Amino acid sequence: MRSVILAAGVFAAALGLSACDSSKPETAAAPAAPKYVGRSQQMYQGQDMVTKVDSGAIKVGKDGTLDMQASGSVPGPGYKNAGFLKRIYAGPPKDGIYEMDVVADAPAAAGAAAPTAIEVKGGWDKYPADHLKGVKFISKTNSVTAMLPAG
Repeated sequence: MRSVILAAGVFAAALGLSACDSSKPETAAAPAAPKYVGRSQQMYQGQDMVTKVDSGAIKVGKDGTLDMQASGSVPGPGYKNAGFLKRIYAGPPKDGIYEMDVVADAPAAAGAAAPTAIEVKGGWDKYPADHLKGVKFISKTNSVTAMLPAG
């Protein structure tokens, strides 16, 4: 008798839970945030990631450094000292693509909030030439990967 009552209770609970589930409106799941291999370095006070990266390019310079260039946008005029911050790794990335945060110093006074283009150039001496296949330039909202030219 006890088992019959227990079975009826479990059935009623399952039926009640299934009814609750169907009353919830279906919502679209938010896309997952991108996963990056490296960890960001600490930025200086006033330094911030650029809003968006539109394009990026890398090449080995004549002096043996890796010349990097990225273009993108910042929230307003007055950003200066744009550059790259290498991400920190426990070991070399398996795919050979190293990550760089694209950063700039924010202006002291907030101006008009109008997206402003920015060009960032920099060099990476002592880069891991044996492992490097490309560089992923990371901003607040997106990332762009530039592959090392063959040859």
